[in-house]
Amino acid sequence: MFFKEELLHSIGAVEQNYKPGDYIFREGGSPKFYFQIVNGDVKLNNYNSSGKEFIQNILSSKDPVGDYMLYLEQTYPVNAVALSNCTIIKLCASTFTRYLDQHPSHYVELCKSLSKHLYRKFILMQKISSPSAVERIKEVLELMKQEQENKTPFTYEVPITRQQLASLTGLCVETTIRAIKKMEQEKIVRITNRKIMY
Repeated sequence: MFFKEELLHSIGAVEQNYKPGDYIFREGGSPKFYFQIVNGDVKLNNYNSSGKEFIQNILSSKDPVGDYMLYLEQTYPVNAVALSNCTIIKLCASTFTRYLDQHPSHYVELCKSLSKHLYRKFILMQKISSPSAVERIKEVLELMKQEQENKTPFTYEVPITRQQLASLTGLCVETTIRAIKKMEQEKIVRITNRKIMY
């Protein structure tokens, strides 16, 4: 759920800047803050035992980061890492939950937001279990484009690299590159100046 920046500032939030590669929080850390992106992109990731990265999600402007962990007494199951220069609003978790207690109508909106997140996650899990690399990539691109107003073909510039797309779909980068070439031949995507247009 997106909270207006003015509202967050009025209850004590501060803005913090991050450079690409900076951690907002780390896997295993305790959730102590509500984070919301003002601008920039953040990936949620973790690594398997052999060190291969798996990207769980990529978040951008107005998205909360790790908010679903504020209501559990558990550590973060993922890292949150800046993909670009980011400005992120940071608010003490206890202040945030106290505000929600005083304004219960926001809980309904928060539940809707968390439900939407879970729904997208289930759809993604279903699709990335497909043996078809093209199907996996197409579904990820579809989910990313969903938030855009313009739904016509080839109007969405995919904001992530082929390596990040591979990590998001559980594919190796070589397979991802081959699948994208096949998708271009099948007119599912266009490549313009090395950018994927969906």
